[in-house]
Amino acid sequence: MPDPAAFLPADATLLLWIGAVFLLAGTVKGAIGLGLPTVSLGLLAVTMDIRAAMALLLVPSFVTNIWQMAGGGQFMPLLRRLWPFLLCASLSIWFGAAALKTADAGALKALLGALVIAYALLGLMRPAWQLPPRREAWAGPLAGIVNGVLTGLTGSFVVPGVLYLQSLGLGREALVQAMGMLFMASTVALGLALGGRGLLPGELLGSSALAVIPALAGMAAGRALRRRLSEAAFRRVFFIALLLLGLYIAGRWLLAAPWLA
Repeated sequence: MPDPAAFLPADATLLLWIGAVFLLAGTVKGAIGLGLPTVSLGLLAVTMDIRAAMALLLVPSFVTNIWQMAGGGQFMPLLRRLWPFLLCASLSIWFGAAALKTADAGALKALLGALVIAYALLGLMRPAWQLPPRREAWAGPLAGIVNGVLTGLTGSFVVPGVLYLQSLGLGREALVQAMGMLFMASTVALGLALGGRGLLPGELLGSSALAVIPALAGMAAGRALRRRLSEAAFRRVFFIALLLLGLYIAGRWLLAAPWLA
């Protein structure tokens, strides 16, 4: 497989695009508390190889999730409850990333598109699923394994992990903190998996570090926006836009599929 850095030409137009993507992704995260990896991956995958996009999101995701993981005041109780899920979600990323060197780039983008579509539909429908506590012992590790493999393949942290966390009946602050723990663990594990497989060249890591600046600026803007707009209305617009983006990503692959040639 070619060096992922080859998919990241150092021209001003692309650098501006990367900055704009993380500014927007940071704004979404600042406004509703999530969405940075999904938005940045979805938009970057339109213009570059998905493996390069996965590497670019690492540092902004790590930095912006520190406060989310640490806030809420329930870190230890959540860790005691969620550690099997978090451990499986982290370790299985290595196995998902094993396919990155040989998998078809178009198929990986199609899978990302499908996950973005699923995430958007779940966000719009907001199903009130409740998992009985007696099932957490097996459902947590299972959800973690599936989430980790999909993260290793696409860089998306949310399906089915966020749905699992939402099914636990956590309060709002605990849920936000639990998602931050999942995103942080997944970010670190993804970075180790990419680095261990030679998919994290220094050029991409440097660009990822620079992307922290627009991401943090976007988060500040998102917090200001949250005070002025209805969160419910913003979430609806966000998930509809995400649905269209997922359809576009998956549709591009379907239209270019060999059986349609």
